[in-house]
Amino acid sequence: MLKVFNNDLFVCGIDEAGRGSLAGPVTAAAVILPKNYVNNEIRDSKKINKPTRLKLFKEIVNISVAYAIIDISNKTIDTINILESTFLAMNKAISKLNKKPDYILIDGNRFKTNNKIRFECIVKGDDKFQSIAAASILAKVHRDNI
Repeated sequence: MLKVFNNDLFVCGIDEAGRGSLAGPVTAAAVILPKNYVNNEIRDSKKINKPTRLKLFKEIVNISVAYAIIDISNKTIDTINILESTFLAMNKAISKLNKKPDYILIDGNRFKTNNKIRFECIVKGDDKFQSIAAASILAKVHRDNI
């Protein structure tokens, strides 16, 4: 079972999909799960079969406190590079949330932002925290359907 970061805070998990692809957009998803929500099926999207990912995508969308999915085009990637495009997608996803998170958990080892929300980068975070794994599922399913 993946950890829940803190049940007293609205924690936003963020992950991306498409960074390794040769073509197409990079997609970032941000999601705030309900406090005390646990689903043992939610884990890194790359470790879940497609039918289960689709089922979990629908569940996450329906139960989330807030979620946002953002695509950054391949033209923008070519202009500002993949890393900056990933940061841009993640920041836009945070801005698009209809509930401001208290804390942000980001899959990866770095993040660049101007917002004042406290955050933590976690390598392999989609294997460790449910909120990041949920964002991983949203980003992957969305990008796979482009």
